[in-house]
Amino acid sequence: MFGSFFANMPGVTKNLLIINLLFFLAKIVLEGQGIDLGRMLGLVYPGSQYFEPYQIATHFFMHADFFHILFNMFGLVMLGGQLERIWGPKRYLLYYFGTALGAAFLYLFIQGIEIYQATGQFFPEIDIQGLVAVDRGYVMDYEPAGLMNGTEWSYYIPCVGASGAIYGLIMAFALLFPNTEFMLLFPPIPIKAKWFALALGAIALYSGISNNPTDSVAHFAHLGGMLFGFIMIRLWRKNRTDFY
Repeated sequence: MFGSFFANMPGVTKNLLIINLLFFLAKIVLEGQGIDLGRMLGLVYPGSQYFEPYQIATHFFMHADFFHILFNMFGLVMLGGQLERIWGPKRYLLYYFGTALGAAFLYLFIQGIEIYQATGQFFPEIDIQGLVAVDRGYVMDYEPAGLMNGTEWSYYIPCVGASGAIYGLIMAFALLFPNTEFMLLFPPIPIKAKWFALALGAIALYSGISNNPTDSVAHFAHLGGMLFGFIMIRLWRKNRTDFY
């Protein structure tokens, strides 16, 4: 049954799933050898000494733990596969990477504003070499609270995960199939795609503005994925003569 499901999965979705799983497997294997792949490939603020340009393209293939990748890949397969069948592989892949990069852009933009408000500079010099206690922390998952201020946290803790792109897929599905119903797990009730997307966006916005110091989820990355997804689809709808 699983083999048939995997075989019938559209090519781009299947390859994205495989790449994410391989990155996650590599992370687990290398951790046993003392190599923190999440630290290397996760996205940190550009002012940090830990920042590398390639992190912009690698962080959304990294995940913090099993449940993190499980929920993201479930969304990828369930929603992404359907969108790929409708759009075709080229437009679908463009949308996926567009929303993933858009999520990173908004996330870093909000970080920059917060850092400027705290320090008066967008790229202050901060010595964080001694903060080894948070070496396993990841934005979106289990960031140890209270060990550093917000600016040091932005410079040290990497952002990982495909959630920005997954939220983009949710936005696309809600725009294309607004009245299609999802069945929630908690609580187990049906909800239309348009209300589901609206609720997730509202929760992300409220949580991001609340700025709870114990909350490690990158809510503005989620919003970025939805926002850039909305913009891309609106632009495509204005030019319906272009198809891939």
